[in-house]
Amino acid sequence: MDIKENYSLKRHNTFGMNVSCRFFAQTHNDEEILQLLSTKRFEKFKKLVIGIGSNILFTKDFDGLVITQMQNKIYISDTTSEYTFITAEAGAIWNDVVNFCVQRNLGGIENLALIPGKVGAAPIQNIGAYGQELKDVFYSLNGILVDDLKLMQLNKSDCEFGYRASVFKNKFKNRFIITDITLKLNNMPTPNLDYGILAEKLSVFDPAELTIKHVSDAVCEIRKSKLPDPQILGNAGSFFKNPEITEAHFTKLNKLNPNLRGFKISENKYKISAAWLIEKIGFKGKKIGNVGVHSEQPLVLVNFGGAMPNELIELKEKIKREVNIKFDILLEEEVNLI
Repeated sequence: MDIKENYSLKRHNTFGMNVSCRFFAQTHNDEEILQLLSTKRFEKFKKLVIGIGSNILFTKDFDGLVITQMQNKIYISDTTSEYTFITAEAGAIWNDVVNFCVQRNLGGIENLALIPGKVGAAPIQNIGAYGQELKDVFYSLNGILVDDLKLMQLNKSDCEFGYRASVFKNKFKNRFIITDITLKLNNMPTPNLDYGILAEKLSVFDPAELTIKHVSDAVCEIRKSKLPDPQILGNAGSFFKNPEITEAHFTKLNKLNPNLRGFKISENKYKISAAWLIEKIGFKGKKIGNVGVHSEQPLVLVNFGGAMPNELIELKEKIKREVNIKFDILLEEEVNLI
């Protein structure tokens, strides 16, 4: 196993931040991960597992060991009359898993097409888009508890999934390395068109002929039209979560802003479009030095080239401050700051 020292992470984060780590290693199986974690040389150093760095903002050099997993098998692990179980190793590219399922007409993750990143990051964020979330099809995962190198299997309830949240963001934060996940896909899928823009795009099809391949293709087209390619313009996708507010707060804001974008999610809660909030404070398309807000999707903060981490931090803090002043809403980062 090749271990590099003082290694640049510029190619390992989609913001393109030119930071480095003390040690860097690629692993190809569980045994290599266990070997790294049990090596005395790294005992006192922080550990960080990354995929392609598509949901990370490095705020400085990382004085520790960065691990990226290369194991990437995707296979059918079990079948029943109604469901097919797909297992994917942590190093597999997420969109490859989507394509694997769509090609076999296995439904449940077609709306999650083209989300950047590797499989190991998907449960951490409980990734979601266009009316679907990972938790909808999640069955189980395997991993390693860093504290005592114990191999563990967690089921859906163990993972405590929430909106862009999971047990890996609290109790198991930086303490658990996911090695593979298993998903439960539907053998007779019904396309999920709950999301307005997706339903509109697919309205040209006869509902009886609509397939999950049509859905996946439409999602890819929408994402490509709205989101910048990180290889061209440094970004980490949606930087902020859509905030949740009380019904009273929503009613008050709606009186002042009749076109407020939000929807009811429970008896006393509404989810508000963070993109709408950012656009309304005048930050859509705004450029400040080497960073800015994307002109098509205000949720996306971008590195126009040569940006330092502090520039993005200052920009996101300005956005949070202005949104809070105007709407009395505190935005929460979806991107992980490290």
